[in-house]
Amino acid sequence: MSDFLEFFENLPEWQALAWLLSCIFLSMLLEALLPLVRFDFNKLKHDAFNYGLFVMNLVIVSPLAIALGVLAIWAESNQVGLLYWIALPVWLELLIAILMLDLIAQYGVHYYLHHVRCMWRLHMVHHSDTHVDASTATRQHFGDTAFRLIASMLAIVVVGIPPVYYIVYRLITPFFGYLTHANVRLPVALDRAICYVFVTPDMHKFHHHYRAPWTDSNFGNIFSFWDRMFGTLVYEDRRDIRYGLDVMEDGRELDFVYQMLSPVDAGIDTSVRPGLS
Repeated sequence: MSDFLEFFENLPEWQALAWLLSCIFLSMLLEALLPLVRFDFNKLKHDAFNYGLFVMNLVIVSPLAIALGVLAIWAESNQVGLLYWIALPVWLELLIAILMLDLIAQYGVHYYLHHVRCMWRLHMVHHSDTHVDASTATRQHFGDTAFRLIASMLAIVVVGIPPVYYIVYRLITPFFGYLTHANVRLPVALDRAICYVFVTPDMHKFHHHYRAPWTDSNFGNIFSFWDRMFGTLVYEDRRDIRYGLDVMEDGRELDFVYQMLSPVDAGIDTSVRPGLS
């Protein structure tokens, strides 16, 4: 187990990037072989917009990402957090770290991104995509990304997650992020079976339906049982899914100014959506 963790601790940046690109390539390959929907749109322009937002986010939130790394190192040096205070096998510590990061930094913050008005207005950018595919996983307002990083920092300090555990987790999340957003048609029986433990493409597509209550469901990223435990799971007929968002204008999903200003756009009436505080 120590060799396993040492591998990730010393992982060169180019290998991490290669893994990320491999996750994208795999998702796009499955989209080509097993498409769920036959989209009639300019995919090159669509994907360039979404991945462009991803690059912009990396630049804007980089100070916060650096702060997260510094915090993790500080917490490790000062033994701050639950895992530093109890003696457990390393494999169990790693599993707990991944579970708690998925609960706090994914499910938990994602739930609040849908239920707190100021956070929802940031998260609308992600949901405004009317052609959901693998690239949609990277489509976020930088404010949305910032909230997710802050939630990760909270998890690191409370749970006591060493930097190397966080690295392992961050390398797992792209695989699920791209695959569950991918325009992929799995056999329904297979998708339903897998989603008893893991988030699946069909399961996450209900989350991208254009209106509540389906939009406010299926918040998990890696593990589906959080949604089962907290009563936020939806799994109906995937043929009824329509992508987009009822409070935003269709046809403007690639309008950069409109998307970036949507959190402060008075013309977008979020009061019509139930459950917002």
